[in-house]
Amino acid sequence: MPAVFPFRAVQFNHGAGDVSACIAPPYDVLDARGKEKLLAKGPANIVAVDLPHTPAKELGPPEAYTKAAETYKGWLEDGTLAATDKPAIFAYRQKFDFMGQHYERSGMACTVETRPFGPREGGGVLPHEQTFSGPKQDRFALMEASATQFSPIFGLHADEDGAATALTKSVMEARPADMTADMGDGVTHEVWTIDDAETIAAYEKALEGEDVFIADGHHRYTTAINYLAKLEENGKTIGPDHPARRTMIVLVGMSDPGLAIGATHRVLGGMKDYDFGKLTGELDQYFTLDRVGNDPGQIEAHMDKRYAPGKNVLGLIDLATNECVVATLKDIDPLADKFASKPEAWRKLDVALVQHLIVEKVCEPKFNGGEPVKWAFPHTVEEVMEIASGQETGAGGGAGFAQVAVIVRPTPLWAVKDIGAAGELMPQKSTFFYPKLATGLFINPLTSELPVGANA
Repeated sequence: MPAVFPFRAVQFNHGAGDVSACIAPPYDVLDARGKEKLLAKGPANIVAVDLPHTPAKELGPPEAYTKAAETYKGWLEDGTLAATDKPAIFAYRQKFDFMGQHYERSGMACTVETRPFGPREGGGVLPHEQTFSGPKQDRFALMEASATQFSPIFGLHADEDGAATALTKSVMEARPADMTADMGDGVTHEVWTIDDAETIAAYEKALEGEDVFIADGHHRYTTAINYLAKLEENGKTIGPDHPARRTMIVLVGMSDPGLAIGATHRVLGGMKDYDFGKLTGELDQYFTLDRVGNDPGQIEAHMDKRYAPGKNVLGLIDLATNECVVATLKDIDPLADKFASKPEAWRKLDVALVQHLIVEKVCEPKFNGGEPVKWAFPHTVEEVMEIASGQETGAGGGAGFAQVAVIVRPTPLWAVKDIGAAGELMPQKSTFFYPKLATGLFINPLTSELPVGANA
């Protein structure tokens, strides 16, 4: 495990009480409509700063980031935001229902050394999926303008003996939460501030030698690396304890029973010669195809009937007609020849099959003249159908591009661990750890020179 540190978090309401009107989902799941709904809750919602430009999947105009930084500075100066008196770590629990079950996911917000991705002695920071360039440009522009990290990375660690998770939960059981929030989406957030040296040291010890797997926030962690590198390139004095050498993260043990993983489906479009009948005809060589009617709301149930461990089952929806097809893979390992060096767990990912078998072997060469297709990455069939109706949901792709959806099953946790430990990257948007961490519960300054009003 990279060294773990407490930090003087900047928080709303001095880190106490109900901050529901102040927090937001992460920037990458919001569109302009979602941003406006959050701003309507009150004048000081973190989305005004963390999402200065929509869509955040591309770089916005410089003035957007300047305005966000000025808003943040104003909140520090008028006391809307303030830093903790002492460095602290923060136990963080989310309560929610998911796929018919109740979960309570527990983690610890802290900072870790900002180090390049990769294994290293004592534990490294390991990515698990590929990323896009646009969001990294957007996040860097915001970080450069504000010298602040607004949204925590979501990290996993093995925690095979359960020590870190047990310590985190012992804090939660000992006293009521210091800060709570509820955005009305079925998820409650609770935060406990921990600033005593003994508990912090015990948590650090529980994580010794463990790797961190980035569950969500690859773009943000890469941005932290790039930001530190640019400071050094510009001749800044960056001592060993400089705040920019630390990256805010919420660490959750893989032993935590509150971990829930959802699916990230694929919506494909922009193909000039697309035809669903011809597409299924091409896919017949790889899949057994069962036509299951015209109700997209039932396609996952049909997939479940055909699923068995070790078997890849996908759903296809023609978004012009709602025709639904369940596709069961014929060959147990069709990517073995092209990707022999990859772990078997990687080759059998639903999302790898979509990208390298359906898109690269069929959609691009057969229906788009060898050109890339457009993608969106919704998490529910309901969102798939919103995209099909022409909406921009924040899942990518834009409006009015959608032609076919591929419904996948959630990527299992063991695959994240095995593939990450092997040093391999999954395709983009392979996992969806539900729910997302909230933005605004803790903020990480990357400079000690905070404006008056931040308790600096």
